[in-house]
Amino acid sequence: MDLAPETRERIDQLIQDDRVVLFMKGNRQGPQCGFSATVVQLLDRLVPTYSTVDVLSDPEIRDGIKTFSSWPTIPQLYVGGEFIGGCDIIQEMFSAGELHEALGVTSVTGEPPTIHISDGAADALRKLSENGGGRPLHLTIDARFQAGLFFGPEEDGELQVESNGISLGLDALTASRAEGLQIDARETADGPAFSLENPNAPAVQQLTVGELKKLLDAGETFEFLDVRTPDEHEKARIEGTTLLDPEKGAALEKLSLDTRLVFHCHHGGRSQKAAEHFASLGFRNVFNVVGGIDAWSIEIDPDVPRY
Repeated sequence: MDLAPETRERIDQLIQDDRVVLFMKGNRQGPQCGFSATVVQLLDRLVPTYSTVDVLSDPEIRDGIKTFSSWPTIPQLYVGGEFIGGCDIIQEMFSAGELHEALGVTSVTGEPPTIHISDGAADALRKLSENGGGRPLHLTIDARFQAGLFFGPEEDGELQVESNGISLGLDALTASRAEGLQIDARETADGPAFSLENPNAPAVQQLTVGELKKLLDAGETFEFLDVRTPDEHEKARIEGTTLLDPEKGAALEKLSLDTRLVFHCHHGGRSQKAAEHFASLGFRNVFNVVGGIDAWSIEIDPDVPRY
């Protein structure tokens, strides 16, 4: 089957738009087939950000990518512009550690971390274990530092960590992200609610308007994002800011995780949530401007209108 030049150009552009691109059924948040879901789960464990292309919403791309890659099935993974393979190959590469290398994931030592489980969490986990038939307890922490606890069959190659009489099975990547993890629980009407505090998770740093001015005066390089509405941005703005719209957000997610990101809004609340989102994606230098543009108007530049 010949591929129309315009379709080939579209596919080539999609592949070049990001370093890691997955052609799949559905999207990262909602895979629409088991094979796509499997690959998403593996990628989530390894990298915080990547692009997905939903072939179900675009029949031209769905048929075209099979010809483009000379591969008959979906999903299909591209890394650095190179075709990696479909679900079976990706699973094999993950098991062999080859997918880690292809994605540039740093190798891990496999050393068991120190994890602290509170008395309340230990009691709750024992009760859940009894109800779950005594199956082993597992901990996972993905590349965005989203953590999960679940009971399931034993898995090959897992490290075992014990705390407060509770044994946890962890894969090597989770172990590398779990040092000092605190697991607690509180009782609710719906059962125990667990909280996991991870000191390794990227955190949002707070920046005063005075500190912000020093960065600007020094000519420091950073992405300066305004998360307010377009109307607010027109009404009052700090020079050098860029409005955070969906297009800008997508572009930010493709930047190096070491990029310094500074967010501001009216008073600091909305920008804190935006900053937390990007920190959860793995960005390590994320800042929220305390007091927002209102504090800037009061303390730094009274010519910026207050509203």
